[in-house]
Amino acid sequence: MTDAARAWAARRAHVRLVGLVFAGGALGTALRWVIEETWARPTGWPWATFVINVVGSFVLGALLERLARGGPDVGRRRAVRLACGTGVLGGFTTYSTFVLEVERLASDGELARAFAYPVASVVLGVLAAGAGMTLARRARGVVA
Repeated sequence: MTDAARAWAARRAHVRLVGLVFAGGALGTALRWVIEETWARPTGWPWATFVINVVGSFVLGALLERLARGGPDVGRRRAVRLACGTGVLGGFTTYSTFVLEVERLASDGELARAFAYPVASVVLGVLAAGAGMTLARRARGVVA
């Protein structure tokens, strides 16, 4: 294979991976929108975003653990990581909405919630990711 052919193949592979991230992101964003519209609450604790981010952390932890234990980040594993991890879960979870909700709570004078919401989100997100990783290890018969 010539250098030009290798360069062309590498570009095509890169464009394919970018397309997987784009398609996954569109799917994750659409899923988040449906959940937020279904579970919309103009005041109080922002449950939709809270649950979306914690569940997304759990699924991402499980996915990345499973992929990491499956071998190197190449080929199909890389495509799955980019499509599902970066794409779907990147579109599904949302830091920007999270920040806007903290600001809304503070602006509405709900200072206790404005403090508790980000703390609970981060702590439960980390715990959920750890639980997802543990579940993925146990599903593969690895005890660690």
